[in-house]
Amino acid sequence: MDAEAILRDAVSAYRATLGERFLAAYALGSLAHGGFAPLVSDIDLGLVIADPLQLGDAEMVRSVADAVKTSDAMLAERLSVFWGTPASLRGQRDGGRFPPLDRLDLIDHGRLLEGVDDRRELPRPDADELLISGARFALEFLAGQRTARRPADAGLGSLQPAREDAAEALSNPELLLARGVRAVTKLVLFPVRFMFTAATGLVATNHEASAWYIAFEDAPGGELVAAALRWRNAPPTDNAAAASLLRDHLPPLYERYIDDHIDRLMAADCPELARGFERWRQRLTRASATSPEPPRSARAESGAAERPRDRVARPNLR
Repeated sequence: MDAEAILRDAVSAYRATLGERFLAAYALGSLAHGGFAPLVSDIDLGLVIADPLQLGDAEMVRSVADAVKTSDAMLAERLSVFWGTPASLRGQRDGGRFPPLDRLDLIDHGRLLEGVDDRRELPRPDADELLISGARFALEFLAGQRTARRPADAGLGSLQPAREDAAEALSNPELLLARGVRAVTKLVLFPVRFMFTAATGLVATNHEASAWYIAFEDAPGGELVAAALRWRNAPPTDNAAAASLLRDHLPPLYERYIDDHIDRLMAADCPELARGFERWRQRLTRASATSPEPPRSARAESGAAERPRDRVARPNLR
């Protein structure tokens, strides 16, 4: 079963469960704006249900998602559901699960699957909303810093929060590769996409965000970013070379991302989030300082030092 079939099954299940409260369903993410890679991509679904929000809505949405995700269909576990009502999407009341970045994706790129398309009046998230939402996600899912309380519908995503040793793992490429190509590519490309959105206020494909980043001559980790784009469609065949790329380029990439966001978060008057990034930076620095160097022969065999920097054409950004 392909990703589109997973979406159809999920939409059918939600329509049957919600009845007249079902308003619309959208494909989001790479299934909407392009770049879906069966090896690594999530299957993102946006669901709009009728007001008013009801006490059991979050549990209902999660139960239907769980039923689809635990089916025998290939890729079903990748389903990630974003949901809300017209009032919650307009910011008139709290509730649902539609973070600012995903709401912007809905507005700009959402592909209607069923129902009535009524996005014209939805307010666009501002730059601070996008920055803060992305920073909170990164601290939990990349840095392993736990939030005080997880929402009832936290299980609707396809990712799990990072472990507490996440900063140390960035300096252990063999461990990262053992977790699989999906985990590795997300770890490399998430910070690039967050920097792109913080700088432009736009949602981009992995290729667009990576091209934007690589185009900066002083951007660390460009070679690794280009490799991660390739790995989304074909896993690395030379683990020694991949480990060398990760060892040499992943910590500097994260240092650039973290430093960029510390400055942005302080400018946005979010000192608590900035301190979270500062703690992350300190742990990353300590981990990099204590990380053992690989044997010289392994580095020579990988050929990483000899590989020219890959280039991706810079997109025509509006």
